[in-house]
Amino acid sequence: MLFTAACNTTGNNATQSREQTPTQATIANAQWLLGKWKQQTPQGTLTERWLKINDTCFTGTGAFIKGVDTLFKESIVLRQSGNELLYIPTVGNQNGGKAVTFQLTSISADKFVFENPAHDFPQKISYTLISHDSLLAQVTGTENGKQRAEDFPMQRVEQ
Repeated sequence: MLFTAACNTTGNNATQSREQTPTQATIANAQWLLGKWKQQTPQGTLTERWLKINDTCFTGTGAFIKGVDTLFKESIVLRQSGNELLYIPTVGNQNGGKAVTFQLTSISADKFVFENPAHDFPQKISYTLISHDSLLAQVTGTENGKQRAEDFPMQRVEQ
């Protein structure tokens, strides 16, 4: 898989506190996300791999594989843009293959939430660190007038 990301190369040395407002947050708050994560289900295997590109950009790749078939694939950029932290996924067969931007709306030492109320589904994406080797990714929102939520509990398989 070939993936390129445009990321700012300047660092941000803001001090960290346990609870921060979205405008105080930096990408350093999401360091715990780095590595490879996996969820094995009877329907297939979901994986996410997060890499640090520089002090203002992480890239992620996600895939859902059943047997030898890749049923879902996405590329994600987590980018510090000034005082904003942005989550920018691109899914080839969705949104005309174009990236969708979600803005950080909530953050703590073990959870961050990104939202885009104008997106069809999901409107909210969150990651919660359960333990050093366990996280819960969640997508929620309204689809066709009904509330919907999908949980993706994952285990760390590589640092």
